[in-house]
Amino acid sequence: MTLLVAPQPFEGFQALGETWTRLEASVPASFFQGWTWVGCLAEERYPDPVVLRAERDGVLVGLALFNRRRGVLHLAESGDPARDRPFTEHNGPLATDPAVAAALLRAAWAVPGMRGLVLGGMPPSLAAAAGGAEIRRQDRPAPTLDLAALRAAGGELLPRLSANTRQQIRRSDRFYAAGEALRLERAEGAAALDAWFPEILRLHEASWQRRGQAGAFATPWLTRFHRCLMERALAAGQLDLLRITGGRGLVGLLYNLRFRGVVYAYQSALADPAGQPQARPGLTCHALAIAEALRRGDRIYDFLAGDQRYKRSFSDGGVTLAWVELARPWSPRAALSRLRRAAGALRSGAAASPDTAGL
Repeated sequence: MTLLVAPQPFEGFQALGETWTRLEASVPASFFQGWTWVGCLAEERYPDPVVLRAERDGVLVGLALFNRRRGVLHLAESGDPARDRPFTEHNGPLATDPAVAAALLRAAWAVPGMRGLVLGGMPPSLAAAAGGAEIRRQDRPAPTLDLAALRAAGGELLPRLSANTRQQIRRSDRFYAAGEALRLERAEGAAALDAWFPEILRLHEASWQRRGQAGAFATPWLTRFHRCLMERALAAGQLDLLRITGGRGLVGLLYNLRFRGVVYAYQSALADPAGQPQARPGLTCHALAIAEALRRGDRIYDFLAGDQRYKRSFSDGGVTLAWVELARPWSPRAALSRLRRAAGALRSGAAASPDTAGL
């Protein structure tokens, strides 16, 4: 069977979205490869789009959307740091299998004027199959909890956690419950999203400001992107927006995404009372969200990239995601990268050598 990969004439995002959605329905994909994410504010995120199409014996088997910025192709990203703050994870071409995905990435090198490739948040093996010379790379763990295995083992979360984590969750639950039952609500319509969105902004930004950092909603564009994404995901049945309350009031909100049995723990907005060491709003909220995902029959609770302690506490596995920048093998950038790596290896070797002074 013959695989043909070639650029597809760009006829606008509406037409691309229709084609993408049809293919998405029949191939393996993560939420971040689906059109809900890829197509969100697409006109702004991809001002110079490049679409590659793979066909096998005339049948569509793969699509890849890049934005071209200064001669570099960015897969499912803009290349503008301000636009890419909500960075993509579990990324890759939309394809029937890894071989087709790799062929789409390799074909990107044939795009006229292209001098580099940026691949964010994808399996390292797929990034390696893209070809080119690696000039920058960062690997991050993405911890997960196997809900199917937990359900098969009885469906009880707390017994599989460490004694310390169990104690922290129980103390936090008692603090927030304050003699009442903790309550979890899920946004089922636009009215709930309208009512809860200001709370998300307020609590999320306050939490990040306490750390001296900008949060996920720190600019008007970011706020608009997330509001658009929530609306699109809600309409598609892919938004898992949860609000947790107790006797002391609001504990927090989880802005999760849900796709094909996988819950992606995307953002949070937590009430964090000062001077209350027993309060662990993140642990309380995620424990309740995991219990809800177990009840619904979901397969995986994905904490996404990062090595935060709470992710390690809940997870029982995970994957590695790579953020990679590639250049043509004999380009000046690739040569400079090789020189820097060689110099770094020499410095490391010198530092590891025994001190022979005086021998």
